[in-house]
Amino acid sequence: MMAENPVSDQDRAETVRDTRAWRMPDTLAILFVLALVAWAATFVFTPGQFSVAGDPARIVPGSYQPASGIMPAPLLGNEDRTGFLDFLFAGLVTGDRYSATVGLMAFIVVLGGVFGMIMRTGAVDAAVQASLPGGRAENERLVIVLFVAFSLAGAVFGLSEEAIALTLVLAPALNRAGYDAITAMLVCYGASQIGFATSWMNPFSVIIAQSIAGLPPMSGLGLRAAVWAAFTVAAAVFTWRYARAVRTGLRGKLQATAENAAEVSATAFTRAHGLVLLVLIGGVVWVAWGVTMRGYYLAEIAAQFFAVGIVTVAIARIGRIAGCSVSEMMEAFRDGAAQLLPAAVIVGAAKGIMLILGGDDPASWSLLNSLLNGLGSLTAAVPDWLTALAMYLVQSVFNFFVASGSGQASITMPIMAPLADLSGVSRQTAVLAFQLGDGLTNLVIPTSAVLMACLAAAKVSYGEWLAFIWRPMLGLMAMASAVMLMAHSGGY
Repeated sequence: MMAENPVSDQDRAETVRDTRAWRMPDTLAILFVLALVAWAATFVFTPGQFSVAGDPARIVPGSYQPASGIMPAPLLGNEDRTGFLDFLFAGLVTGDRYSATVGLMAFIVVLGGVFGMIMRTGAVDAAVQASLPGGRAENERLVIVLFVAFSLAGAVFGLSEEAIALTLVLAPALNRAGYDAITAMLVCYGASQIGFATSWMNPFSVIIAQSIAGLPPMSGLGLRAAVWAAFTVAAAVFTWRYARAVRTGLRGKLQATAENAAEVSATAFTRAHGLVLLVLIGGVVWVAWGVTMRGYYLAEIAAQFFAVGIVTVAIARIGRIAGCSVSEMMEAFRDGAAQLLPAAVIVGAAKGIMLILGGDDPASWSLLNSLLNGLGSLTAAVPDWLTALAMYLVQSVFNFFVASGSGQASITMPIMAPLADLSGVSRQTAVLAFQLGDGLTNLVIPTSAVLMACLAAAKVSYGEWLAFIWRPMLGLMAMASAVMLMAHSGGY
C-alpha cells in the first residue's frame, strides 16, 4: 500500500495561488498588443499633419490639418505603407547608421558586448571585494564611497543588470562588516538606479531619448550633472545614516546569512584588474571629449567603446586573468550583446508601431499627429509648468508597464518630444521628465526584473523592501518634481 502524499491543504492552496498569480506581460508582448491597437485605430480615426519650420524643424503651433478621411493601414505592408504583419521588420530596417533605429540598435549591441567582456575580467568584482574589510568597520566612509561609485556607474554606462552579480558580492561582504542586506540593496541597486535616473550620458536612456527627440547627445550636461550630484549626495547621506544605525544595533533585521558568504568566492585584485578599470575610465573620458568637442554620434561612440574592448582583451591576455582567453572573451562579447539584443528589438518594434500609425514625421499624414493635436489642445488649457510636471508623472506611471529604459524612450519620446513643442515645454525638459520618471520608479516597480533579481540575491522579500523604501521614494519623487519645475521655469 502506497503512503499518502504528506501535502497539506494549505500547501495545495498556496501552490494554486502561485500558479494563478498574475505576472506583468513581457515588454515585447505589450508592444505587440500596442501594434494591434495602432493598426485597428487606422480604421477608425482620421490622420493629420502639421506645418514645420526652422532648423531643426519644429511644429508650427496652430498649423494642424486633418486628412479628408481615414487611411487604413494594410494587413501586409508595401513600399508605401507599413502593415500590421510587417511592423517589426519595417521597424528593424528603418534608418541608417546615424538613425534612432538601425544606428541605435547597432550601438546597443556593440556596447552590450564590450561591457560583457569588461565584466568577464572580474575587475569590477575584485575591486569591490578588495575595498571591503573582513570585520566590523569603525565608520561608514566605505559605504559612502561604494554608493557614489555605483551611482557614477549607473550614470556613465547605465549599470543595471550587472547589479545582480554585484549584489551577490556585496551582501555577504557588508554582512561581515556589520551591515544588513538592506544596506547592500541601497549601496548597489539603489545607487545604480539613482545614477541611471539622473545621468548626463547614460547610453541606454539619455542618449536614446535625446536621439529620438532630435537633440545632440549629452546636451544639457550641466544641469543633469548638478541633479546627479544633488540626488547622489542626498541618497548617500540617507544610506550612511541607515548603515550606521544598523552597525550600532539601532536598526536592521534583514541580515545576510553565512550561506551568502559561502556562495561568493573571493577574487584577488591584481594589477591587470587595475589596468582594465583605468582603460574603462579613460574610455569614458575619451567618449565625453569626442561628443562635446568633435560632435561624435552613435557610430563614433560605438567605435570608441569597441576600442576599449580591444584593449581590455589585450590586458586580460597579457595579465593572464583567469577565464579570459581570446575565445572566452569573444564568448563574453556574444553573451553581453545577447543580453542587450532584446533592448535593440524593442527599439525596432516601437518604431514599427509608429510606422503603422503613419510615421513620426509631423509634416506627413499620421495618426500620431492627430494624437499630438488632441494632447496639445488639453495642455493649452493648463499652465505650461503643469505640463512639464505632468510629463514626469506620466513617465513614472508608464515605467510600471515598460520597465526597459530604451523601450520606454522609444515608445514615449516620439509623442513627448513634439508635444513639448506644442505645449511650450522644451524638448530637453521632456527628456529630463523621461529619465527621472523611468529611472527612479525602478526602485519600487515589481515589473523590474533587475530589482526582483537583486532582492533574491540579497535574500530580501519584495514586501520587506517596499515597506522600507516607500518613504525615501516619496522624498526622491518630491525632489524630482522640484527639479522639473525649476528646469522649466529656468528655460532648460
